[in-house]
Amino acid sequence: MKSYNRWMGLLLVLLVFGLAGCGKEETVTNVGKLHFENPLKIPQLLEPVTASDGVKHFKLTMQTGKTEFLSGKTADTWGINGSYLGPSIRVSNGDKVAFDVVNHLPGISTLHWHGMKLPAVMDGGPHQMIKAGDTWKPHWTINQPAATLWYHPHIQGKTAQHVYRGLAGMIMIEDQDSQKLPSKYGVDDIPLIVQDKLFTSDGQLSEKDDTTFGTLGNEILINGTYDPYLKVTASRVRFRLLNASNARAYYFGFSDDRSYKLVANDAGLLQKPVKLNRVKLSPGERAEIVVEFKPGEETILHSYSSGSGIENGEFDLLKIKTASKLTGSAPIPEQLSSVPPIEVPKDARVRQFKMTMESKINDKKMDMERIDEVVPAGTKEIWEVDNFGWSHNFHIHDAAFRVLDVNGKKPPEYERGRKDTVFIPNGSTVRLAVEFGDYPDPDSPYMYHCHILKHEDDGMMGQFLLVKPGTESQIPKKLQKDSSESHKQAHPE
Repeated sequence: MKSYNRWMGLLLVLLVFGLAGCGKEETVTNVGKLHFENPLKIPQLLEPVTASDGVKHFKLTMQTGKTEFLSGKTADTWGINGSYLGPSIRVSNGDKVAFDVVNHLPGISTLHWHGMKLPAVMDGGPHQMIKAGDTWKPHWTINQPAATLWYHPHIQGKTAQHVYRGLAGMIMIEDQDSQKLPSKYGVDDIPLIVQDKLFTSDGQLSEKDDTTFGTLGNEILINGTYDPYLKVTASRVRFRLLNASNARAYYFGFSDDRSYKLVANDAGLLQKPVKLNRVKLSPGERAEIVVEFKPGEETILHSYSSGSGIENGEFDLLKIKTASKLTGSAPIPEQLSSVPPIEVPKDARVRQFKMTMESKINDKKMDMERIDEVVPAGTKEIWEVDNFGWSHNFHIHDAAFRVLDVNGKKPPEYERGRKDTVFIPNGSTVRLAVEFGDYPDPDSPYMYHCHILKHEDDGMMGQFLLVKPGTESQIPKKLQKDSSESHKQAHPE
């Protein structure tokens, strides 16, 4: 029956696409249109103020601003500590951190730490809203291996708008393993925040939302830079790729088809590097790659077309020019991570989730007061996710997972590392070995959801609690607190 339903869903998708576009789709592209005139902006590395007790304090201010993306044209934008995007934050496993998140926006927002393991009340999801003019003060101890994470708003029904306008930034967790890799920020360790945009004729950001997936742009920004180039001065460079787009997927490679080494997935380093010349990232996914360069050469970081819908695009992203002399870099070690792969016990609980075209999970839309799952803190489980319509992906808060199989087959080697977001094409089933954080709280939920932000905003999200093992049956399926007033504040008439 599951197989029948999956094929019927695929048939319906094909019929809808056929009726909407008579079966014809043109690949969206910017190839041949760029001149690579603008130096790539490198987000500021935010330095903390370290208190006498060792806690590292960071201040992040969400604010409105104006940004010139296109030459001579100014757009109204939102940013964090600036007019667009936010600073990079570098911390180490074991650090105690505290944030002052100030909201200078015209309305309510939140700030979520995507990929971070932390108490639910510090997660920055839709239950931790920050009113205009207020300051939110989350704090926790970093307790996870090295990884490239990111932060962005997670406000119920408005996440797509807030991220698209510019509220996002990168978080880099370091440990002893990651120090084996290039780590001079802005020199041989480069963040690349990739976003697609639509521009109006006067250079404003268009929020036109006329596709199944929301806003799909025909122009690309890297770190908020349009038409960018980067001058490389090192023989090996670590690029931290972040797909911060609302919906578009990218298939990263280079114009000269050179290979590179994938060294990390979303949630941590691989056990050993994997040689590739293509890697696909859906919204919210990250990858770290190390690329070797020779003096005086040029290449273009490119996104290749690999399908339809959110994958239907071919883009030049960034021209890379190398200096005539390059500083040497140590070889990439064959053993990267000392953290063992995620394994589940033989008697692990299996939970099943169904994603559909109606922006529902298990036939339900998001309800701020409903608890969908109750999970023992610190446990490891198998989550099986079936996609019966459109392209979706799946992100779990406060968790890392390993992809066990896709449609019954082992994933390619490059997708076997620690992740927190996975792409699930229509008609596919993935099984995940999920490792949850150890922060029991019977009152504050975490989220799981599609990270195509229109789908999330339309209700493709559920809530789960982490509780003390053995108390699962004691937890009500409704939150004791009433979230309706908060929902009204998030969606003023």
